[in-house]
Amino acid sequence: MNNGHGNGYHNHNGHMSNGYGGGTSNGYGNHAAAGHSNTNGHSAPAPTMTNGHAHMNGHGAAALVPGKNGLTLTRYAHPDMCFYCFDVLYSNLNNVEPPKPPGFTNDAFPLFVTWKIGKDHRLRGCMGTFNALSLHSGLREYAATSAFKDSRFPQITRDEFSKLHVSVSILCHFEEGANYLDWQVGVHGIRIEFHNERGSKRTATYLPEVAPEQGWNQTQTIDSLLRKGGYKGSVTPEVRASIKLTRYQSEKVSASYADYANRWQNGSIRSY
Repeated sequence: MNNGHGNGYHNHNGHMSNGYGGGTSNGYGNHAAAGHSNTNGHSAPAPTMTNGHAHMNGHGAAALVPGKNGLTLTRYAHPDMCFYCFDVLYSNLNNVEPPKPPGFTNDAFPLFVTWKIGKDHRLRGCMGTFNALSLHSGLREYAATSAFKDSRFPQITRDEFSKLHVSVSILCHFEEGANYLDWQVGVHGIRIEFHNERGSKRTATYLPEVAPEQGWNQTQTIDSLLRKGGYKGSVTPEVRASIKLTRYQSEKVSASYADYANRWQNGSIRSY
């Protein structure tokens, strides 16, 4: 369900679900323990750590948390988060004073920041973490990290700034899956843990929108995620059955440079 605004930025409050048998909620703070792999949307570089938490790259959308009457749709993501990311990137590209602390919530969540470019919205950088970070510092860090440290792409430049689009994905409602099929395409993002053909532990993730964008079913998504995580052997039913799967959901908000420029012209950017 897209509850977008008419000025070009969008709040994606996706599909609601009552969960699946065998899944147990265990929060989100423990899903990025030290040593987890740094992965991206299409390949798996070597594990790296920054500021004590692991980076991951992916693509993201829709947030649910437990409520008194079952699952309740939440609205943590706000367009100002996107404008703040543009402010952070502008400051980095132009070597000027960082933006002032924003006015939106500073609660702690796992998060991803995605930069795309051009009318066709080509991916330009996407990184995030499964650690629960305070949103002010987390978005400040990952707005820059996704722009400058995504190993799949060269660093974003000043010349590209006016062509950019940014999305912020706030991750929540993490649950352990009973098996590798214990999730729903278009509703859940998934993170898998597995051992490669040499016995080394690996992890990989896709945010909720990736599988439907690619037209994949559950098994195709799992097989792609194994390859993304560096598994080079034959993907057998036994390999799939050995996977430890965590499903999660997200709330995503997006804005274009045009939205940002319009907000800036109205005098509300960089001060909030």
